[in-house]
Amino acid sequence: MIQLTPRAIEKVKEILNAQDPKPAGLRIAVVGGGCSGFNYSMAFENNPNMLDKTYNFDGLKVFIDQASMLYLDGASVDYVETLEGSGFKFDNPNVKSTCGCGSSFSA
Repeated sequence: MIQLTPRAIEKVKEILNAQDPKPAGLRIAVVGGGCSGFNYSMAFENNPNMLDKTYNFDGLKVFIDQASMLYLDGASVDYVETLEGSGFKFDNPNVKSTCGCGSSFSA
Protein backbone atom coordinates (compact mmCIF):
# COMPACT_ATOMS: atom_id res chain seq x y z
CA MET A 1 0.00 0.00 0.00
CA ILE A 2 1.12 3.55 -0.68
CA GLN A 3 0.86 6.39 1.85
CA LEU A 4 0.42 10.14 1.35
CA THR A 5 1.36 12.54 4.12
CA PRO A 6 -1.22 15.09 5.26
CA ARG A 7 0.87 17.83 3.56
CA ALA A 8 0.85 15.95 0.26
CA ILE A 9 -2.90 15.34 0.47
CA GLU A 10 -3.54 19.03 1.24
CA LYS A 11 -1.38 20.21 -1.69
CA VAL A 12 -2.93 17.77 -4.19
CA LYS A 13 -6.43 18.81 -3.09
CA GLU A 14 -5.46 22.50 -3.47
CA ILE A 15 -4.26 21.91 -7.04
CA LEU A 16 -7.18 19.57 -7.85
CA ASN A 17 -9.77 22.10 -6.68
CA ALA A 18 -8.26 24.76 -8.96
CA GLN A 19 -8.97 22.59 -12.05
CA ASP A 20 -12.07 23.18 -14.18
CA PRO A 21 -13.61 20.75 -14.72
CA LYS A 22 -12.50 19.06 -11.54
CA PRO A 23 -10.85 15.65 -12.16
CA ALA A 24 -11.99 12.54 -10.27
CA GLY A 25 -8.63 12.00 -8.61
CA LEU A 26 -4.88 11.61 -8.87
CA ARG A 27 -3.00 8.90 -10.77
CA ILE A 28 0.38 7.87 -9.39
CA ALA A 29 2.44 5.61 -11.63
CA VAL A 30 5.92 4.32 -12.31
CA VAL A 31 6.98 4.75 -15.93
CA GLY A 32 10.07 3.69 -17.82
CA GLY A 33 12.69 6.35 -18.43
CA GLY A 34 15.44 8.37 -16.88
CA CYS A 35 19.06 7.40 -16.47
CA SER A 36 18.28 4.76 -13.80
CA GLY A 37 15.35 3.08 -15.55
CA PHE A 38 12.14 4.38 -13.88
CA ASN A 39 10.44 7.69 -13.10
CA TYR A 40 7.46 8.56 -10.93
CA SER A 41 4.45 10.07 -12.65
CA MET A 42 1.62 12.05 -11.06
CA ALA A 43 -1.33 13.30 -13.12
CA PHE A 44 -4.98 14.07 -12.62
CA GLU A 45 -7.40 11.44 -13.88
CA ASN A 46 -11.05 11.69 -14.86
CA ASN A 47 -11.83 7.97 -14.98
CA PRO A 48 -9.88 5.15 -13.35
CA ASN A 49 -9.00 2.12 -15.45
CA MET A 50 -10.78 -1.15 -14.76
CA LEU A 51 -7.75 -2.81 -13.12
CA ASP A 52 -6.62 0.21 -11.06
CA LYS A 53 -6.36 0.02 -7.31
CA THR A 54 -8.20 3.02 -5.83
CA TYR A 55 -7.19 4.51 -2.48
CA ASN A 56 -9.03 7.21 -0.56
CA PHE A 57 -6.96 9.68 1.45
CA ASP A 58 -9.22 12.07 3.37
CA GLY A 59 -11.56 12.39 0.36
CA LEU A 60 -8.77 12.39 -2.25
CA LYS A 61 -9.00 9.45 -4.66
CA VAL A 62 -5.65 8.04 -5.80
CA PHE A 63 -5.49 5.56 -8.69
CA ILE A 64 -2.56 3.17 -9.20
CA ASP A 65 -2.25 0.57 -11.96
CA GLN A 66 -1.21 -2.99 -11.10
CA ALA A 67 2.25 -2.77 -12.69
CA SER A 68 3.09 0.42 -10.76
CA MET A 69 1.88 -1.15 -7.50
CA LEU A 70 4.77 -3.64 -7.74
CA TYR A 71 7.19 -0.71 -7.39
CA LEU A 72 5.13 1.54 -5.08
CA ASP A 73 4.15 -0.94 -2.36
CA GLY A 74 5.24 0.57 0.94
CA ALA A 75 6.15 3.94 -0.60
CA SER A 76 5.29 7.28 0.95
CA VAL A 77 4.67 10.60 -0.83
CA ASP A 78 5.26 13.93 0.89
CA TYR A 79 5.16 17.55 -0.25
CA VAL A 80 8.29 19.50 0.66
CA GLU A 81 9.33 23.14 0.38
CA THR A 82 13.04 23.91 0.52
CA LEU A 83 15.36 26.70 -0.59
CA GLU A 84 16.02 24.71 -3.79
CA GLY A 85 12.32 24.51 -4.62
CA SER A 86 9.15 22.69 -3.74
CA GLY A 87 7.56 19.49 -4.93
CA PHE A 88 6.42 15.99 -4.17
CA LYS A 89 9.01 13.65 -2.68
CA PHE A 90 8.78 9.85 -2.85
CA ASP A 91 10.26 7.70 -0.09
CA ASN A 92 10.27 4.21 -1.59
CA PRO A 93 11.74 1.17 0.22
CA ASN A 94 11.80 -0.75 -3.10
CA VAL A 95 14.42 1.53 -4.69
CA LYS A 96 17.85 -0.07 -5.12
CA SER A 97 19.61 2.99 -6.57
CA THR A 98 18.90 6.49 -7.88
CA CYS A 99 20.55 8.64 -10.50
CA GLY A 100 22.74 11.62 -9.63
CA CYS A 101 19.95 14.13 -10.16
CA GLY A 102 17.51 12.08 -8.05
CA SER A 103 14.71 12.10 -10.61
CA SER A 104 14.88 8.43 -11.63
CA PHE A 105 15.50 5.13 -9.86
CA SER A 106 16.04 1.41 -10.30
CA ALA A 107 14.32 -1.32 -8.32
